[in-house]
Amino acid sequence: MREHPKNTPQELPYERFLRFGPENLTEGELLAIIIRTGTREKSALQLAEQVLSLARYPREGLLGLHNVTLEELTSIKGIGQVKAVKLKSLAELTKRMSTASASVGLNFHSSGQVAGYFMEKLRHRRTECVILVCLDSKGQLIAEKQLSEGSVRMALISPREIFMEAVERRAVNILLVHNHPSGDPTPSRADIELTENVRRLSEIMDIPLLDHIVIGDNRYVSFKEKAWFDRENTDG
Repeated sequence: MREHPKNTPQELPYERFLRFGPENLTEGELLAIIIRTGTREKSALQLAEQVLSLARYPREGLLGLHNVTLEELTSIKGIGQVKAVKLKSLAELTKRMSTASASVGLNFHSSGQVAGYFMEKLRHRRTECVILVCLDSKGQLIAEKQLSEGSVRMALISPREIFMEAVERRAVNILLVHNHPSGDPTPSRADIELTENVRRLSEIMDIPLLDHIVIGDNRYVSFKEKAWFDRENTDG
């Protein structure tokens, strides 16, 4: 009969992992195993709980560590630069594993599903980020390529650059996704002009642009859904 996963006096998270498996440990206990050592005043588990307390909206717990800075982590006595870097690496791995899992079976022809896939990645960014999504003949994800981030405006992104990347990745179809830090996903004139230029070139290159999705704060706008691929639909 399997033992009930309850604490025993002086039992360490590492020992509990071996006895009961990772699924029966709290996030604090799992993090304590990564932190490994504590201080004279605090155990590794107590340090882990203090680290987790730094996580804030919109994510708490391990996923929330992605928004915690190295400076905040090293402000905790017992968390030096090496441990802080390990914790940030863990947070990034957690995010990437979650994203990779979410992409399996995702229908990239569905604007809503694509928007949902990128929503948490982009809607809380403080700067504008533009992503090229490359798909194979079955509509499955080949690659995501970040084209720009920061103050670069959509109007300054070269359609030529987009298709050089698409050809290199052997994409059969492409999507564009970018965020509006203001939270309002309404496309700007520059967004519309770039989309139209890319759509026209996509016909020449025979690599169709399936959609351009703009991510806001828990909202999105799809050029395909709005039928804004044709210039006559953008006026008025």
